[in-house]
Amino acid sequence: MLTRYTKIIHIAVIVLLLLTSAYPLAFAQTTPTAAAPDRSQEINSLNKKISELEGKISESRSQQSSLNSQISTMDNQIQLTEYRINATQKEISDLGLDIDSATKRMKNLEGSLNSVSKVLINRIVATYQAGGVEPLNVLLETGNISDLVARANYLRIVQAHDKRIMYDAQQARNDYSNQKNIFETKKKKVLGLQTQMEDYTKQLDQDKKNKQDLLSVTKNDEVRYQKLLSEARAQISAFKSFATSQGGSILPPQASPDGWYYNQRDSRWGSNNIGSSSESVWEVGCLLSSIAMVMKKHGNNVTPADIAGNSSYFFSNTAFMNIPWGGGRFTGGWGNNQSAIDSKLASGEPVIVGVKGGAHFIVLKSGSGGNYVMNDPWNGPDLNFSDYYSSISQYGWYN
Repeated sequence: MLTRYTKIIHIAVIVLLLLTSAYPLAFAQTTPTAAAPDRSQEINSLNKKISELEGKISESRSQQSSLNSQISTMDNQIQLTEYRINATQKEISDLGLDIDSATKRMKNLEGSLNSVSKVLINRIVATYQAGGVEPLNVLLETGNISDLVARANYLRIVQAHDKRIMYDAQQARNDYSNQKNIFETKKKKVLGLQTQMEDYTKQLDQDKKNKQDLLSVTKNDEVRYQKLLSEARAQISAFKSFATSQGGSILPPQASPDGWYYNQRDSRWGSNNIGSSSESVWEVGCLLSSIAMVMKKHGNNVTPADIAGNSSYFFSNTAFMNIPWGGGRFTGGWGNNQSAIDSKLASGEPVIVGVKGGAHFIVLKSGSGGNYVMNDPWNGPDLNFSDYYSSISQYGWYN
């Protein structure tokens, strides 16, 4: 028959097996679950629509020659931005679900790790105490070799289960670390998408405004649209001819002696596209750089990059600036109204003028009767006007 000591050991082993078998299950439940039904199907569908619209817009821009085709392109652009907003909203929502899932798994893992840590500490102490008793003492106490064997088997089983729990605990720690990394990565991605969402929302507002501006400028009249389109092409061609005749291209960042001079070829914005066009600031951005200078002089914290980036300042998808310039901030006229120009300069107001028959624009800072000091967005600041140009064909100043 089993001695009382042996029975106690057997009971302890059974309890041990029941208790320790629960922990692997706890850890198994913390491992990532099978993927939920594919939530990306809607996003994939939206991305497909986005790709199709991008193709349509690209194709229509290369072919458009009428007001209706331009409006159609703008409608597609508005719809494209709306699809991008919807896709971003869906992605943020899906990431939110993933973050919630990761958070729950992390909490479960924390609870399991805390529990198993306490068990392991108690078991290590108990095993150390049990293992510290000399076998001879056990034999002398019980007088039965079967108790000695039972004790040895118990210790062996305990040690084997301790190793298994320690392995499971390490796996749980690894899983916790992985879930934490997943949580942090997706949280950062959500922040990035939220910023992107704000940009898309601003873009949508701008797209709608561009359409309204086009209808306002053209008065929804095809003849007027074609006239403005012809003027835009002629001016851009003239700007390019001037750039070619002068030679040179992008320059390193240029100094601003008066605090408001800007060079259109400055590397900080020279390569930027203008409005919705493919034209670059360094080549055809003399007028917008002049606009930026005068606005800066009046306390507006703007650069040529800011002016070029506001598509509402330009006609349709060209680099041709709508009149009045700067979204209505300037008043101007054609020809050379020298008395008006000199009067403005005398009051300390800089004047933007077109030279070379409108092929280039510069800012007059002071002077009268043709003897002016100018800021030239191509050649530099504080230059003598008469050293470079002889006549004025257009002018304008800040309201």
